[in-house]
Amino acid sequence: MRFATLFASILLFLFPSVSRTEETISLFDGETLDGWQTAGGEPVSGGWEAVDGTIHLRVDKGRAGQIVTTRQFGDFELRFEWKIDERGNSGIKYRVDNFGGRVLGCEYQILGPAYPGDLSPKNSIGSLYDVYEPTGPICLNPEGEYNRGRIIVFRNYIQHWLNGHHLLTAVVGSSQWYRRKAVSKFAEVDGFGENRLGRIMLTDHGSEIWYRNLELTPLRHMNRFCRQPILLPLRGILDGGCRAPRCQEFRRRLFSCQRRCWLRCRSPK
Repeated sequence: MRFATLFASILLFLFPSVSRTEETISLFDGETLDGWQTAGGEPVSGGWEAVDGTIHLRVDKGRAGQIVTTRQFGDFELRFEWKIDERGNSGIKYRVDNFGGRVLGCEYQILGPAYPGDLSPKNSIGSLYDVYEPTGPICLNPEGEYNRGRIIVFRNYIQHWLNGHHLLTAVVGSSQWYRRKAVSKFAEVDGFGENRLGRIMLTDHGSEIWYRNLELTPLRHMNRFCRQPILLPLRGILDGGCRAPRCQEFRRRLFSCQRRCWLRCRSPK
């Protein structure tokens, strides 16, 4: 087990293949807010607007509230571009659902480069808000330019990317997930992040923000190991801490492999 102990002490990545169930879905047609509604299920009015090919949140008339997709999504890859006021605070939430009367979801944190105050790493740009901090480089484009976000949700695996750089991988339901959740603002929310279906939410935290090119690709299943870039952490998988069927199958395949296969992580183009 020296092999497992060695590699369980660091973060490694594998590239399983992912099949797409259908064509990429545009969450914004560039002209209207069709496909979006308020968190309460009402038509979007005031504050949020479609202008110049963007979804724009105005702040000159007070808070507009959150908006969510009219559709729910399961496993997906979401790519989007965003720009925010230099001192702004916002985010995109996913797996959004009703938890005991509260509309909650996992959040890709978005902040302006000059956001005031000291923040915990778990609340920084690109974090899985209040649960996982980024471990990859935070490479923002110059002020006034759009940044490229990417969120991957596949079964229990979540990834955040920023401008082509992998920021974090979280495994929902793992022992680490529950430890982190227990010291987060979601500690008392049963099942937080564990729902397999949910809506996409654009949050209103009182800051002006623009989104464009929001494209979601549904994902179906992993066909084989060692192909397209979905990154899986080996901590808890190799050392037996993860007892999910997926982890057990991974260990069986890994340790019965008769050849050595080393894969190099490449940022997607």
